[in-house]
Amino acid sequence: MIRGTIGSLALALCAVAAAAAGEADVVAVEVTPEPGGTFRFDVTVRHSDEGWDHYADRWDLVGADGAVYGERVLLHPHVDEQPFTRSQGGIEIPDGVDTVTVRAHDKVHGLGGKELDVALPER
Repeated sequence: MIRGTIGSLALALCAVAAAAAGEADVVAVEVTPEPGGTFRFDVTVRHSDEGWDHYADRWDLVGADGAVYGERVLLHPHVDEQPFTRSQGGIEIPDGVDTVTVRAHDKVHGLGGKELDVALPER
């Protein structure tokens, strides 16, 4: 019985450690119109990246209807760079959409941190 209890305790401690970094939060967004009607997004994310197993790995741009208009995949942890800003240009957003929600994703929790609604500048 003790062996099972120790194993359960070790498993619980691993789960707590994995969740310690929390969810990824979007803390700032700059939007710049580009030639041809596309946009560049500079997105600042805060997440207590812990290494390759738990880091913020993406941010998305989402419309009110749930359509995903763009994303930036983050290929590595930013343990020593918090918060960090990454950009993506050439993002097409349909005419008539004047606001998008910017959200971040991490490898353990998925979506769920702080999101920002951003008004698009005139094209």
